[in-house]
Amino acid sequence: MARMSVLTRDEAQNRAQLLDVHRYTVELDLTTGDETFDSRTLIRFSARTDADTFVEIKPAELRSVTLDGQPLDAATLDGNRLPLKNLAAGEHELRVDASMRYSRTGEGMHRFTDPTDGETYVYTQLFLDDVQRVFAAFDQPDLKAVFELGVTAPQHWTVLANGVTEHTGGGVWRAAPTPLISTYLVAVAAGPWHSVRTEHRGLPFGIHCRRSLAPYLDADADELLDITRACFDRYHEKFEEPYPFDSYDQAFVPEFNAGAMENPGLVTFRDEFVYRSAVTDTERQTRAMVVAHEMAHMWFGDLVTLTWWDDIWLNESFAEYMGYQTLTEATRFTDTWTDFGVTRKPWGYDADQRPSTHPVAPENVQDTASALLNFDGISYAKGASALRQLVAWLGEKDFLAGINTHFRRHRFGNARLADFIDSLASATERDVHAWADAWLRTTGVDTLTASVDSRPGQWTLALDRTGERPHRVTVGVYDRDLHDGRSLLLRERYETDVPQDTAPGPHTGTRPALVVPNDLDLTYAKIRLDDTSLETVLRGLSGIPDTLTRAVVWNTLRDMVRDGELAPADHLATAAAHLPEETDLALVQGVLAFASVHIAGRYLTPDQRPAALATLTELCRDLIRRTEDGDHPGLRLIAVRHRIDTAAHPDAIAAWLAEGIVPGGPELDPELRWRVLARLAVLGATDEAAIAAELERDPSATGQEGAARCRAALPDEDAKARAWDAMFGSDDRADLSNYLFTATAQGFWQPEQADLVRPYVSRYFKDAVAVAARRGPAIAEAAGRWAFPAHAVDAETLKLGEKCLRKADPIPALRRKLVDQLDDLGRALRVQQA
Repeated sequence: MARMSVLTRDEAQNRAQLLDVHRYTVELDLTTGDETFDSRTLIRFSARTDADTFVEIKPAELRSVTLDGQPLDAATLDGNRLPLKNLAAGEHELRVDASMRYSRTGEGMHRFTDPTDGETYVYTQLFLDDVQRVFAAFDQPDLKAVFELGVTAPQHWTVLANGVTEHTGGGVWRAAPTPLISTYLVAVAAGPWHSVRTEHRGLPFGIHCRRSLAPYLDADADELLDITRACFDRYHEKFEEPYPFDSYDQAFVPEFNAGAMENPGLVTFRDEFVYRSAVTDTERQTRAMVVAHEMAHMWFGDLVTLTWWDDIWLNESFAEYMGYQTLTEATRFTDTWTDFGVTRKPWGYDADQRPSTHPVAPENVQDTASALLNFDGISYAKGASALRQLVAWLGEKDFLAGINTHFRRHRFGNARLADFIDSLASATERDVHAWADAWLRTTGVDTLTASVDSRPGQWTLALDRTGERPHRVTVGVYDRDLHDGRSLLLRERYETDVPQDTAPGPHTGTRPALVVPNDLDLTYAKIRLDDTSLETVLRGLSGIPDTLTRAVVWNTLRDMVRDGELAPADHLATAAAHLPEETDLALVQGVLAFASVHIAGRYLTPDQRPAALATLTELCRDLIRRTEDGDHPGLRLIAVRHRIDTAAHPDAIAAWLAEGIVPGGPELDPELRWRVLARLAVLGATDEAAIAAELERDPSATGQEGAARCRAALPDEDAKARAWDAMFGSDDRADLSNYLFTATAQGFWQPEQADLVRPYVSRYFKDAVAVAARRGPAIAEAAGRWAFPAHAVDAETLKLGEKCLRKADPIPALRRKLVDQLDDLGRALRVQQA
């Protein structure tokens, strides 16, 4: 695909000063074939002065354009820009008639045919600048308008949109006009949906999925709708501004790139959230958090929208914080911040220590391509952590007062960081502007290092800060339980500021066994324990009574491994000693994932990997034995999954597959069957015939992905060549969808097959650049994340990658992923050499 012009911030500012966009009337015809659809757009707008400007569109064929009834030359289209020359001040009508391509990459109008029943579905994903793949638009967030949509679809389809839709006959659907919204928030989802509908507080609510997933959605419908209602009600207790749209639909759509998208009135989710197989309660909590996160966007992001993409954190950080906090307050999931601490926060910490780090609120987002790179652990996890620290420092009452002022001032409009901070400042006497400068305009992770001085009858804690941010932290003080040597008891918690205005004063009593700075995880910083406390946690981590404190400690150990301060084998030994006693599912899953992927897969040398896998296998056996009573099905499922993934020998898991059950349970559902088969493929203990038979048993979209993953994992030269060509071949007609590309990439690189795949390491850097340039940002992201040879931790891979960055000119989305992957690889190499 040809590179399209990106919109710069200066261009957007100039166009916003020139134009007022009033209304779009869009007609889409989805009955014209499998490759393209028809798009007809009428844009009513006004110009403040005489000037030239442009409108964006990426057509398969641009049939006609008229401005105020006069034809324009369609041949003047330059890439994705149609110039509007000699525009006079005043009112205008622009009509554009085009044929548009369906997508297989999750961008624009994505088309998917369900292999289970042959039914076809389409949906839009227009973020960040992909509305122009569907209809002509002035594609920037601060040119809000009213949108009227009409869609012609096959007779047996249902069409969903931002507003309530009505079938007017002949396959034609009309959506109610929207309030003022940004172009990237327009949404359509069409197909023979299975729907569950209800009403709440006078508004129509609905959840929707593919027909083949209907039984699974129905099984969870009550849970999903209960969470939706509970969050909706809680937000109305927090926010003075009522929900601003006419309905609330949630559509679970296939091959969706993100977790979900906050389209007003029609939130789209990846349909893996419709569970076909057994899941843990933490996975249900994650789904619930995404529901809460996207609903928060209805106010912060949709009602009030960023002016330009440098303030994306205003959307994502707020929704991330509100999602976790509201779920804790309004649903049965009351321990969400532990999951945040062990899964989301490390995402932010890792991103913030790479060369590609940026402030939560960057000032130099010059164009849309640069903006797209900032949807990362900083904008989500670090930003949410900063807001959590702000609430701890400011108080929730003043925080919510400032938020409501912000909604009131900017409803159905756009806002910048300065506007948000001014709204907060109006609710407090604290210096919020200084806080914002320290927290939102800076990069990197502060480190808080504890030192404890003890004397008879008293002890003193000093917290040394590496970094510049102010922190409000809770310190947890713990003693050993004299009646149970494995347990620790909380002596006290107290709050303190870092840095302190005066020297820390002494505490009365004996020296504690454990002192945990940031005990409730209210700030964003790496923690270093004093020597006595570190020894205590290595020996007694499972005895810490609070799950959130254990998350803080596990993150500390994780950071120490990554920084070369704790041997990977010591972390593995700590996991083996303490995870069998752990009860929190998020902690078990998070620690096992780090141990298996990072420690066994990257931080230990190849000759150390077999011993690490043996340790992990025995740890999983311990967890499986502990859960034989059936009281902890989630814990048992996690253990079984990781037992499969770390198997060094095929016999046990092959027997599970043959019997269809793990001794003592669970039965092998489709997810576990494909997981076992993938590991058997890595170990050379299955073949194409077995994969084909499993695909016949499960011909679903998930089954197709499982088969692609297994075939790519076979330790066979021909299998590797076929997988590579499927990912990186140049035949447009054979291009894999985004999900099948990812599945193939996940199967391809295996540490056990390092010699077999070694020739592909050098090929990767050339072929990834080519496929990213041809297929665009979504595939570039997948190629950089999943197809990168992360197992190849050596100086030669670093050298090849650095040469690629210098000379090959990868598109921005791939360049960012390569910079991050190479930094992670260099860190792993340093850890191995430590």
